[in-house]
Amino acid sequence: MNFPELKDLLVQQFGETVIVAENIQTLQSSITVPVERIADICQFLYENSQTYFDFLECLTALDNGPELGTMEIIYHLYSIPYEHSLILKILFSRTNEGVLPKVPTVSHIWRTANWHEREAFDLMGIQFVGHPDLRRILLPADWEGFPLRKDYTEQETYHGIKVKY
Repeated sequence: MNFPELKDLLVQQFGETVIVAENIQTLQSSITVPVERIADICQFLYENSQTYFDFLECLTALDNGPELGTMEIIYHLYSIPYEHSLILKILFSRTNEGVLPKVPTVSHIWRTANWHEREAFDLMGIQFVGHPDLRRILLPADWEGFPLRKDYTEQETYHGIKVKY
């Protein structure tokens, strides 16, 4: 299936409001969908016999900074048997009154999402609701903050060891 066909299939299944935005100006076109629908959409794309996106190539989290107050997650999906791909994006607020942003997990659809989501949690501070084992994966469990956020301030020391160089 090509991009317009995939987009039409999503609209048929979920309605017109499922497409928040689309970008067809780049080499890899993308669709932005509502954050609260991401797990349902991914489940549909995985189970549908026309699409069968059986591989989550990558899950990337972006911080758009405190000025914009938003973050994004980009899902690169691929169907091995059909050899087609799709990029889905979600856009959400960085924080809600000091609480980390919450996004539904897709780890129950693709097992590789378990590690991708843990990395996004560890470095960006995104809570994946329903994740089976959401804990830090690269940094120590007691590390303060989320180093890939644009407003991150590195701590001076960690257990008495100088961190800043």
